[in-house]
Amino acid sequence: MSQQKILIIDDEKSIRRTLREILEYEKYEIDEAGDGIEALEKIEAQSFDLILCDIKMPRMDGTEVLEKALEMTEAPIIMISGHGNIETAVEAIKKGAYDYIAKPLDLNRLLVTLRNALDKNALLNETKRLRKKVLDTHQMIGTSAPMTQIRQLIERVAPTDARVLITGENGTGKELVARALHENSNRSKAPFIEVNCAAIPSELIESQLFGHEKGSFTSAIKQRKGDFELAHNGTLFLDEIGDMSLKAQAKVLRALQENKITRVGGEKDIEVNVRILAATNKNLSDEIRQGNFREDLYHRLSVIIIAVPPLRERKEDIPLLAHHFLDVITANMGRQPLTFTEEAIDALQNLYWTGNVRELHNVVERLAILCDREITENDVVQFAHPLTK
Repeated sequence: MSQQKILIIDDEKSIRRTLREILEYEKYEIDEAGDGIEALEKIEAQSFDLILCDIKMPRMDGTEVLEKALEMTEAPIIMISGHGNIETAVEAIKKGAYDYIAKPLDLNRLLVTLRNALDKNALLNETKRLRKKVLDTHQMIGTSAPMTQIRQLIERVAPTDARVLITGENGTGKELVARALHENSNRSKAPFIEVNCAAIPSELIESQLFGHEKGSFTSAIKQRKGDFELAHNGTLFLDEIGDMSLKAQAKVLRALQENKITRVGGEKDIEVNVRILAATNKNLSDEIRQGNFREDLYHRLSVIIIAVPPLRERKEDIPLLAHHFLDVITANMGRQPLTFTEEAIDALQNLYWTGNVRELHNVVERLAILCDREITENDVVQFAHPLTK
């Protein structure tokens, strides 16, 4: 792990020297600036993990340095001054300083404040990295006419509370549509809870959705909130709803009609405010005719229907998808970037993608692992192993 880098800004050379000795002993990398002008030049030229800045300095006041530095860096800034008073401290923190420490410096307090600031900043950076990773993972890629229409529909529907039924084959990206609807809604700051109805045994789906009271069945050793409660004020995404049992369907219908749920083994009604998004790879009209799906629930869920096309109906998006997946995969692997030849892209476009976008992602990951520098047409033929028509 590389040393964390700290910039000390103070016009008193003795202060800078003392702080340098202490912080270098604590294994930090130190740089110095004797005034605000020099400090801003250094902040512009390189990155720092934290900045210590005196307030009273020649050429440029520390408060002005703070304001300008905050436009240039996300590093936490701790203000220090021998002319301190509570008004100065409040003003500095209002302007964006992490903290304020008066001279003569209490070194223990300084080190604790410094470590807390660095830890908080590291946590914020990690959160941003993970958020970017999530956005990269859940990004809708494509400029084809079908994808443009879906984006326009999402833009129109997302701000409402309308229930949406998302249809499409496995691997087409139905979850991405659901997440886009949530992220562009007024509920975006609230939870997005996803339930894969096909992956949960029918005897457990009610407990998953509605929760249960302690002792309501053999393994119910404590009370549990269900996904409807966890998604309160947010969005509940019922994936593969065509696989839900008829008994659970009846309870979901009641929840949608009354905005209330009852935990398994409970008697108390619990009010919930949840937007429902559902997805299925089944033809629900056929399921209704066969008695497997409630028609009244279908009409409750399908205020808006968004049909996600299979990849073979938007082949013009394959180059964008392939390049995006390759960039993300190689970055996560810590590898040097790879490229596709034009012939390799043509070969990918000519394959029949029964697994849709998910299959394409898997093939690109396989190619990223097995190929060096450039992915050729021969690599695609050798490693893709498509199911042909």
